This record gives sequence, C-alpha cells and structure tokens, in this order.
Amino acid sequence: MDNRHNMSQYKQNSEDGGYMEQEEEWEREGLLDPAWEKQQRKTFTAWCNSHLRKANTNIDNIEEDFRNGLKLMLLLEVISGETLAKPDRGKMRFHKIANVNKALDFIANKGVKLVSIGAEEIVDGNTKMTLGLIWTIILRFAIQDISVEEMTAKEGLLLWCQRKTAPYKNVNVQNFHLSWKDGLAFCALIHRHRPDLLDYSKLSKDNPLENLNLAFDIAEKHLNIPRMLDAEGMDTVFIVCYVWH
Repeated sequence: MDNRHNMSQYKQNSEDGGYMEQEEEWEREGLLDPAWEKQQRKTFTAWCNSHLRKANTNIDNIEEDFRNGLKLMLLLEVISGETLAKPDRGKMRFHKIANVNKALDFIANKGVKLVSIGAEEIVDGNTKMTLGLIWTIILRFAIQDISVEEMTAKEGLLLWCQRKTAPYKNVNVQNFHLSWKDGLAFCALIHRHRPDLLDYSKLSKDNPLENLNLAFDIAEKHLNIPRMLDAEGMDTVFIVCYVWH
C-alpha cells in the first residue's frame, strides 16, 4: 500500500483548521449511528451524480461503483475542470488500485492530507472509507473556496445564511442541523433570491415536512439544484447548504 494514504483517519492541512472538527464529528457519528451512514450514502450518491451527469454517467451504489477508480477519476475531473493521469483500463485488482491511487494522488496534490484511507479500502468496497473519501472531496472542491470575512468555509457560510434569513419570521439559523429541520430557513433562502417562487407569509412552523418538500421541489424544478435529501432525513443539511450556496 502507498504509505501516503495508509494512515488512521483523515484530515486536511492545518491551515484548513475549521474542517478538522467537522471531519472528526463525521467519524464519530458514522461509527455510532447506522441510520446516519445510510443517509450519508444516499446524500453523497446524489451529490456525486449531480456532477457525473455532466459527463453523461452516474453511480447507483457508491461503495461499488468507485471500486475500479474510473468514475472516481472522472468525478474529480468534472468538479476540478482538470485532467487526471491516464487511467489503467485493465480489470485486474492491481489496475483498480492504480486508478484509485491516481485519484488519491490528485487530491493530495491539491493540498489535502488523506489519513486512514488507502486505495485497497476503496477497491474492496469499504463503505465507511468510501463515504469518508467523498466527504473529503466535498470539503476540498465544493466548500473550501467559500470565503466570508476571512472565516473558515463553515463559519462563513453560517454567517451568510444568517444574514440572508435575518428578516424572516420564525427563522433563527444557529447551526446546520436543528435550525433547518422545520424547512423555513430553506424557504427563506429561496424567497430572498426568488420571491416569485413561493409566498413565505403563508408558511407555518407547524408544517415542517410540507415546508421542506416545498423548498426541495422548487429548488429542483426552478433553480436546477438536485434534490439530495428527503424531508424525513435532515441530518445532512450541512452538505445541502454548501451546494445551495
């Protein structure tokens, strides 16, 4: 195994400090809550497909479809706009490991330190390691460039959400979890930018599922934002907020 990728957990460079706490939280929750892992698998699959469809392909099973490294390399090319090393086209295990290592090398060359993950885990279909790898990719390619007043990406996005939703009744964004569960914050963000798409004054805090479904349906139909969550599964608001931003 390539020693660059054979470590006990992953984190990014120290200068990305705000991410480390979130990554450690991901690790703990994944260990303790199988339902959480199931929701992450569904959400991350939708996120990957929102990019892979630009290359006219998709994945159905996140831990299976990245095993040969080809779609993993393609995903990185789509989201980065860069070309990776030419993939190995053979079907032997060592070809698959070589391709995954090319993807990991590309990520490492972007300044991301991968810890606790090696190509073998991905090739073997390790669900936890595959989800962790995709989370790392999301952090680096979908979140890192968000910047508000020199804060970390997470802090900056939270401030952005707070400012955008401040005028709205019954919305008090304090985090990326409980503050979003009644759907009003999502609806407020939509209304702030496209007031023609919904009448916020008619929404009630007592109808969370209705609010969430309304927001997700409008976002998908009118704003070209893929629906990555079910209204019943709101443990990954954090990811969706970044995508919306």
